[in-house]
Amino acid sequence: MKRTKKSWDAENTGTLEVFFKGLADVSRLRILNLLLHGELCGCDIQYVLDASQSNVSRHLTYLKNSGLVLDRRSGYRVYYRLTTRISADHKLLFDYLERAFRRERLFADDLKTLKDAIKEGACSVSNRPAISSNQAKQQTAEKLAYS
Repeated sequence: MKRTKKSWDAENTGTLEVFFKGLADVSRLRILNLLLHGELCGCDIQYVLDASQSNVSRHLTYLKNSGLVLDRRSGYRVYYRLTTRISADHKLLFDYLERAFRRERLFADDLKTLKDAIKEGACSVSNRPAISSNQAKQQTAEKLAYS
């Protein structure tokens, strides 16, 4: 039986292709590096990346559409976190990325900037909404302390 290109793509590469396209940009990798350490407000990500709101929003939308990131709204803020609906293969990839990010100076610098922002009380990291606010802040700070 002869396979057509369309049936091959639909059966075997659709999700994987979308997933890897989500990883195919340094700004999106930087965002994933930050989100590996916990949920963050979009303005926190914008602060660390030193990028415009529209640029960060575009990359976060791409990551959401790729199935890598989830968001939730709380008032006028939008919080982002890594998706919890990932396969074992995606978990392995996230584990690899976490190790790879530790070896790259850019990603280490981003984490340092985030740590400094937390110490200074920048934006929302220190002002989470009531739903597990202290836990989220503490978890983010603890994860960053061990980075």
